[in-house]
Amino acid sequence: MEKKGTIISGWVEDYTSDLYSWAYHKVSDPELASDMVQDTFLAATEKIETFKGESTPKTWLFSILNNKIVDYYRNKFKQPVNIDNNVFASFFDGEGSWKKEKRPHNWEDDTHLLDDHEFLSVLNKCMDALPEQWSTTVKLKYLMSKKGEEICQEMGISTTNYWQIVHRAKLQLRECIEIEWFND
Repeated sequence: MEKKGTIISGWVEDYTSDLYSWAYHKVSDPELASDMVQDTFLAATEKIETFKGESTPKTWLFSILNNKIVDYYRNKFKQPVNIDNNVFASFFDGEGSWKKEKRPHNWEDDTHLLDDHEFLSVLNKCMDALPEQWSTTVKLKYLMSKKGEEICQEMGISTTNYWQIVHRAKLQLRECIEIEWFND
């Protein structure tokens, strides 16, 4: 029993920072990220007998953490989003063409935005402004690289609802980023 405690203590010392950084990146909430890391080590302590050493301890812990993150998003949202057409009406005219003032701007000069901490702050602000289910869907798709089918299953939404959420969330994000980042 003492050996198990020593092993886990070493892992806590070696991997807490990396696990926390990953969890925070995925959930954007420092307290929730800390809780997920603690839950990861708790689960590892309970299941250490199943760790066969076929992967590194860090890989095994990250696998546990990723499951915790997926479970968090899966449990958080069970109902489909009620989407109205007002979102589209603000961007498109009656024929489905872009309204002149809402046309996308050229972002070509800004190829390394994800390396810019100020931009990431704006992006997080814009993500937080989305309805929670939209934000979660975008994070699962673009940050966790989940496939649409997986997201639909995890979120309990239809394929049609999923594509509506993604499309409308991208429109809202684009508008927010253009206002918060590109406008002087």
